[in-house]
Amino acid sequence: MAGVSTKAIKSRMKSMESTRQITKAMELVAASKLRGAQERALNNRTYFNTLFETMDMISKGGSEFPSPFMKSPEGGKPLFIVIAGDRGMAGGYNNNVFKYTVSMLPENAVIFPLGKRAGEYFKRSRWECISEAVPVADMTVGSCYTVSRMLADQYREGRFSSISIVYTELVSLLTQTPRSKELLPVRFNDDRTVRKASFIYEGGDQAVFDSIVPEYMAGVLYCALKEGFASEQAARRTAMDAASKNADEMISKLTLHYNMARQAAITQEITEIVAGSEQ
Repeated sequence: MAGVSTKAIKSRMKSMESTRQITKAMELVAASKLRGAQERALNNRTYFNTLFETMDMISKGGSEFPSPFMKSPEGGKPLFIVIAGDRGMAGGYNNNVFKYTVSMLPENAVIFPLGKRAGEYFKRSRWECISEAVPVADMTVGSCYTVSRMLADQYREGRFSSISIVYTELVSLLTQTPRSKELLPVRFNDDRTVRKASFIYEGGDQAVFDSIVPEYMAGVLYCALKEGFASEQAARRTAMDAASKNADEMISKLTLHYNMARQAAITQEITEIVAGSEQ
């Protein structure tokens, strides 16, 4: 920083200190939100597993039924529900979701974006979007069920050949991995052992199974939203922590340059005074 005045360096130090205060505050907010989000994500996994086991139990109860949710309609397009964040400043969270999604999308895919960033990204893409971006913060259990019921009805009508969801799984506080899960058609393991029904369902097995499918989809969607939110907060905390450390390092360098510039200015003043006194 040769030739830079102490005033300019001090101005940059003040600006960097303000930036550090912002990044540190965002890190603390993300860490606070992460604790609750992580707990909710783990609890929702239990709900999803229980619901899936119930569907599996009904499907292998000994009777076969031609549920429309267990086969892929012909002529429909594959639908992908893509979950991203509403805001940036979260490291590579949003970009990782988009890169992963684009790498697996067929040409005729249809996108249902969740999150403002997802809506902005796919609105500029070549793929068809069937809705405006829905903010993740606005998604409740009730809204998840509304979306799932609408998509399940459209799947039954043959508009979609499959429905998949793309989200980010919170592997650890430092690792968040994009994942995809096929919601429809519902698939179970081929090696299941078919047993005789131990329950009699009022209305029949298929009626009960078909009524549970939207609940199952809503449960997976809600669970994925909570996983994504927890991943976003973990990514933001890590990114803001790195930004705060970079700001500290920059402030240290600026302080060193400021002291050197100040020392050089004092030395020059002393030299000028001495030179003037010798004349």
